[in-house]
Amino acid sequence: MKYLLNSEQMKKMDFAVIHEVGILSAVLMERAALAAVEVLENHFPLKNVLVVCGSGNNGGDGFAIARLLHLKKKKVTILFAGKETSCTEETALQKKICEKYQIPICRKWENDEYTSIVDALFGIGLSRDVEGSYRELIEKINAHPAKVLAVDIASGISADTGNKMGVAVKADATVTFAYEKIGHILYPGAEYSGRIFCSDIGIGPEGTSQHLPACYTYEQSDLSRLPKRSPYSHKGTYGRALLIAGSQNMSGAAYFSGMAAYRTGTGLVQIFTEPCNRSILQQLLPEAILTTEDWQKADQRKIAEKLDWANAVGIGPGLGISKEKEGIVREVVRNARRPLVIDADGLNLLKDQMEILKQKEGPVILTPHIMEMVRISKKPKEAILKDLIGAAKDLAKTYGVICVLKDARTIVTDGEEVYINQSGNHGMAVGGSGDVLTGMITGLLAQKMEPFEAAKLGVYLHGLAGDEAKKEIGAYAMTASDLVNQIGKVQKKEEYRREQ
Repeated sequence: MKYLLNSEQMKKMDFAVIHEVGILSAVLMERAALAAVEVLENHFPLKNVLVVCGSGNNGGDGFAIARLLHLKKKKVTILFAGKETSCTEETALQKKICEKYQIPICRKWENDEYTSIVDALFGIGLSRDVEGSYRELIEKINAHPAKVLAVDIASGISADTGNKMGVAVKADATVTFAYEKIGHILYPGAEYSGRIFCSDIGIGPEGTSQHLPACYTYEQSDLSRLPKRSPYSHKGTYGRALLIAGSQNMSGAAYFSGMAAYRTGTGLVQIFTEPCNRSILQQLLPEAILTTEDWQKADQRKIAEKLDWANAVGIGPGLGISKEKEGIVREVVRNARRPLVIDADGLNLLKDQMEILKQKEGPVILTPHIMEMVRISKKPKEAILKDLIGAAKDLAKTYGVICVLKDARTIVTDGEEVYINQSGNHGMAVGGSGDVLTGMITGLLAQKMEPFEAAKLGVYLHGLAGDEAKKEIGAYAMTASDLVNQIGKVQKKEEYRREQ
């Protein structure tokens, strides 16, 4: 697990280490500069380096980087774009040291022969759009062919949301300190950050009043969270998943969600669907228990029986839209006492009756993509994209649910903690991918996994399966079938590790 910080949390952590632990700010700045120089030496051409410095402590890091490069006999020039009167105490000190070393300091761009540019203009403290001469400078950096290293975060990117503040430096790499920032992970910040190098410079909660944040992402080691399997077990040991899915010409959605639940480790999967899907599902997924029902004549007692049978329920993939199906979704929400995943048409059918979520008996996980989020939250698309975390947390808090907001970086939140997913790739932007995710989360829930954990791990595994599929077939050719076929490969890695 990796913790991710926003700008305020990072500033508090920094302050606590300086004022509670007693590590001097100049010491932290020197360690940051050393870390940046190491990245430059290992990954950047250093024939002629331009270091662009602002007035804040990010600029101080830049001055220190320039000094260290100078002492290593590298040709370096400093472009000081800030104001003398606005310099922090640390930055003024670093600038004065550079002057004593007679390192060239200019106030405007002097030539175009640089092989590398260090962006130490703003750092994580930027709170308004970049304008005027700063905008022109960033545009000049972006137009230059030199490789660019951003210090802490690409100037112009919000550390809190990843949004571009008018204009931003397009870095080839970013060296950040102590923890990665949310703005490094969310788009477009992820694209502008390039490769991330996170360096330990002695900042952490140890010995301070600070605590680790409630925002994090998973790594390969988190596969250890997969449900344990016992040699002494049977199909009932690993749970019963019910998937209410599929309609006329949408049998694939029922198949993908059902197969994904099986591939994730569920003992029994039952698909509740329309009669038109019977034949094809019996051929594609003979392992599944199949119940068919004409939704226009749906027997509420039969639905209740199926809900009682299941350890977890998923509803929505390929379900279609009708008044009768709206009633089915309403009854399932009201009567499901086990964890419930609502996706796709389940969300579309729920959009005008969201208040019934407050009548639910068991935990509910909603898995909207951006346009489904627009429908169920009644927020404009632009507002959601501007603050994915805020939008997801608001929905989770309002209805007491777990929200899985699907995007290039999927957000999972219970309204308090926030998980940001980094696995996966653009090849997964294909029909059926969401159905696979619904089956995976429902399958983990059926195995008695805690709902918030099942949502997070399901999203992470889903992305890993996509990454494996990309290795095997490439992003252009990927289909939902490829995702399903790679689920076992991802889990096998952890299974093999446990057996060693």
